[in-house]
Amino acid sequence: MVVYAVVRVRGSINVKPDIKRTLSMLRLNRVNHTVVIEKDNSFVGMLERAKDYITWGEIDRETLTGLIKSKGRLEGDKPLTDDYIKSSTSYSSIDELADALIENKINYRELPNIKPIFRLNPPKGGYEGIKRTFKTGGALGYRGNLINDLIRRMI
Repeated sequence: MVVYAVVRVRGSINVKPDIKRTLSMLRLNRVNHTVVIEKDNSFVGMLERAKDYITWGEIDRETLTGLIKSKGRLEGDKPLTDDYIKSSTSYSSIDELADALIENKINYRELPNIKPIFRLNPPKGGYEGIKRTFKTGGALGYRGNLINDLIRRMI
């Protein structure tokens, strides 16, 4: 199975109510927030509905590991550590957890006391343009494996 990383690119001014509801169901309430979801028909429909406000693609293992290590947070805004992963889950490290997420053995949203979103910095060099699709030289919509480059610029 495939795991997507979804990044919110645009803000919430003049957003249609159904799209705003979709973004809140994805837990993308602010710009530069990121979630990790599995490829599922319901999620794909939500991504297509909100395509004018987000960008997404397949995340690889190295990027996911770096994302969890640097931006993963526990409730109370404490950093996510290998010690916590070892004590509260059946995995021994963040690397092993990232492998399980890539192989869809576990959902990131269902981990105990871990925030399901990542708060990232704006990308170094900026977005390509937040009003055009990725195919036409902008930043919106599906971008495949190139989402990894964007996330590395944002970490």
